[in-house]
Amino acid sequence: MNMDEVKKALQEAFIQPLNEGEQRKIVFWFDKDQEFAEYINEISIDNIMVHTLTEGNSFYTKVLLEEEDPTSHYLIYSNLDLSMEDNWLLDTILYSRTFYADKISLIMNELNIDPSLRSAVKKYEKFFGSKDRVRKFKGFEVLKFTQETLELVMMSALCNLKTPDFEDVLKVALMDTLNDSQNKYLDLITKYVGLDVFWNAVAERYGYEQDQKSLKTLFIHLTVTALSHAVNEERLTLVKNYIATRNKSNALVFIDHWMHHKSDYQVYDKYAEIAEKEIKLSDIVNQLPIEEFKVADTFPYFDKAIIIYIANSLGERLEDYEAYTKLINLRRAKHYYERYQPIYDALYYTVKMFEFYKKYSMGIPKAQAVDMYRAYVSDYHQMDMNYRKFYVAYDNDSNSEMLKKLKTMVENLYTNWYMGELCANWSAAVQDEMKSSWVLPGVQNQKDFYRSFVAPKIHNGDRVFVIISDALRYEIAMELADRLNSEMTGACDIQPLLGVVPSVTKMGMASLLPHKSLEIDLNGNVLVNGKSSKGMDNRIGILQGAVTDSTAIHFQELKNMNKAGRRETFKGKKLVYIYHDSIDATGEKASTEVYTFTAVDRAIDELYDTVKIIKDDLSGTNIFITADHGFVYQRDALEESDKIEKEGIQALEVKRRHLLSQEKRERIGLLDINMDTLIKNEHQITTYVPKATIRFKIQGAGANFVHGGASLQEIVVPLIQFKNIRSGQKNSREIEKVDVKLTNTTRKITNSLFNLTFFQTEKVEDKRVPRIVKIYMVDDADNVISNEEMLICDRISDKPDERTFKLRFALKSMPYDKSKNYYLVTIDAETNVIVEKTSFTINLGIVSDFDF
Repeated sequence: MNMDEVKKALQEAFIQPLNEGEQRKIVFWFDKDQEFAEYINEISIDNIMVHTLTEGNSFYTKVLLEEEDPTSHYLIYSNLDLSMEDNWLLDTILYSRTFYADKISLIMNELNIDPSLRSAVKKYEKFFGSKDRVRKFKGFEVLKFTQETLELVMMSALCNLKTPDFEDVLKVALMDTLNDSQNKYLDLITKYVGLDVFWNAVAERYGYEQDQKSLKTLFIHLTVTALSHAVNEERLTLVKNYIATRNKSNALVFIDHWMHHKSDYQVYDKYAEIAEKEIKLSDIVNQLPIEEFKVADTFPYFDKAIIIYIANSLGERLEDYEAYTKLINLRRAKHYYERYQPIYDALYYTVKMFEFYKKYSMGIPKAQAVDMYRAYVSDYHQMDMNYRKFYVAYDNDSNSEMLKKLKTMVENLYTNWYMGELCANWSAAVQDEMKSSWVLPGVQNQKDFYRSFVAPKIHNGDRVFVIISDALRYEIAMELADRLNSEMTGACDIQPLLGVVPSVTKMGMASLLPHKSLEIDLNGNVLVNGKSSKGMDNRIGILQGAVTDSTAIHFQELKNMNKAGRRETFKGKKLVYIYHDSIDATGEKASTEVYTFTAVDRAIDELYDTVKIIKDDLSGTNIFITADHGFVYQRDALEESDKIEKEGIQALEVKRRHLLSQEKRERIGLLDINMDTLIKNEHQITTYVPKATIRFKIQGAGANFVHGGASLQEIVVPLIQFKNIRSGQKNSREIEKVDVKLTNTTRKITNSLFNLTFFQTEKVEDKRVPRIVKIYMVDDADNVISNEEMLICDRISDKPDERTFKLRFALKSMPYDKSKNYYLVTIDAETNVIVEKTSFTINLGIVSDFDF
């Protein structure tokens, strides 16, 4: 044995803190085989007295230590057996430390392992033969060892863990592979600790007691046992052999922690698919009513079964739409939701469309034009939004057979029913009331935008920014307004304007400029105050004719500037028009019109960013967002019956949804709209638009995305007014997340399985936005001791019971100290800030089935 190692070990023995009652350190070095007898005189340690005990000086040694020198630190070297009862020094040995210089003893000394575990350390001598393994073992800094702790620390070191934890040992082993013969961690544990130790620990903690043990059946055991907490065991008879009979909650907590890990969940998901096929889960689930597995989360097949159930129910016209919506919302907090989100989203918007259909099962009512217009603004536009959002989801997974099935339902509802009825009734109202005068009582006209909204603010000395987004349909603007309201400080309102006809860019853009007169020449050009309004330079000229300090710019140019460039460009400008065209630029091209709804999402982001730039970089206060027109779009290819000939009308201009002519006559299928109330109509031009959503037959591809007509989708023009109110100013409201509170008053847990109830204290509206929280139990050292539940607090209901959530928790099977505090932690999922931390006591000694 190397004497340097021995000396180092002795030094470490003496630098250990004094035990309670000790005044000094006395270390007895027993060297039964006298391996170090000739070296004892070479031992020299600062401030340590070295004394050799022999057969003849034990009494003297007693006197030396207790009378002559009761204060010095002593190393007592001996090769004697001092365990006899008549040994003078027996009591001294009992309260002192003993030291051995063989390899095992040195290891135990270095690792602070009690001598009583010598046989256990000897058993695992092979493990301690590596300096690297010893270094990892020592790094855990365990203060007190038992044989079980010793084995756990060794397994944790072999698995390269940061702290000794069998849950992590098991997960690391399972993560490697479910093939026992190829699992490197299982091989290391077998080699250095023992396979029986591993399986005994698994059995003790997770109740796994299969005769033929394997990692694959262990994984199935853990997942099926976890599942038994969500599905009644009586329904799981086909897999009952995999359900633990004890410590069941440990399996749930283990699986839950693995599923919620930020990266390890990917391996879990792969195994879960293997396991569900192995146990033929589909055979079990397909025999169950949906209510019995709607909260189950262990395997992906549950989401597949729920999706199939809702889709089939819709196909069979089972009208329990509220239940389908609740079911989809319930799954949003579950593990596999993200994987199936496109299908869930598509399902959700299909359900919403069926709800609308049920609401108007007697048909969309015929009414006066102004009432139909207002009904579109308040209600009907949601059908267009749901159709759009369905296709955004559909395009994320368009090869899905399930989505293709839903697509057929959606097209039948939207194109064949909704658009057919709504547009036919609206066309009839226009025919009766609006052909001769394009006005609606109580509704602002788009051509009066500048005079009614911008001019008064300019007159008051205010600075104004106007954002005009080409083809920003009303339902899209509603979504943008909701986002501005919920994510940006300031006041945001939206109202409709009656768009001009024809609902084309040149007419809509001209109408939004300051003007005394609008006219259309015989070449179809739109003139503002007698001047062309086409192109950015002409528009700037028209603006500066009304407000000297004004300008116009394209959104992309503004975006590409830095902050300093923006401030310099708009310095001193009282009126700024910003033009944006992501939607129309995509929809107008035959090659890209299929991406119209994707372009809408991009447009919403761009418009939001533009408001932010105006607000933050340019200190803009008054912002208007509007459009030149809306649009009509359907995904399915048009039938020949959806098109009409222009029937020999001599036209100045013909497009898919309008034609301009000096002729004045009525034609079946066409609305002839007098332009006198819209323009200075010296040329007596009439706009002809096909009724409903019919298109004129003209050459060229691309007929699914159109505008120019008089449908509500085209002529209900949005106007968003955003007023930047800085924090601290009058009427300012900060954006706040809704709060969530635990409602149970009892603070004692007496069962390892328990329910808790939570309440979303306010409804989501305006500046009060949703909050997502994670909830779990911890001990006083913040170690997680339960499963984790996620809560999505985004309810918009006024009814308290509809903002109430009941969650189920499971505690790890482990000893709990009823005198200690444990905590329920509610943490914001976005910020990781603790929202609420509630103290509980846990006393599982009380047998109770009561869930509070």
